[in-house]
Amino acid sequence: MSDRFAKTPKPPYYAVIFSNQLRDEHEGYEAMGDAMYKLALEQPGCLGAESTRDGALFGITVSYWKDEESMLGWKRNAEHLVAQRLGIEDWYAHYELRVAKVERDYSGPEGRGEGF
Repeated sequence: MSDRFAKTPKPPYYAVIFSNQLRDEHEGYEAMGDAMYKLALEQPGCLGAESTRDGALFGITVSYWKDEESMLGWKRNAEHLVAQRLGIEDWYAHYELRVAKVERDYSGPEGRGEGF
């Protein structure tokens, strides 16, 4: 299977869903995004992440976490705080962040019957 998919354990676990629209001018964003992706994966409780961006600069990143404590630890990480500030001040035209508890999951197409 593709390494673009996060390898999550059996639920429950948490998902942080970050949808965002970049401004036309976003110099430095890609390098920071790559650095934050790598740093997030090193954080205690991080289970993985998946990210995509389209040609209109709309992106979605979903990171997966063992528990709420792990998510809060990442939110408060000093390097991540710098990236958050730059995102707000320089890179994002708009964003939405949602936190969800994953209670069921399955993979497909072969696992379709195992889900809900």
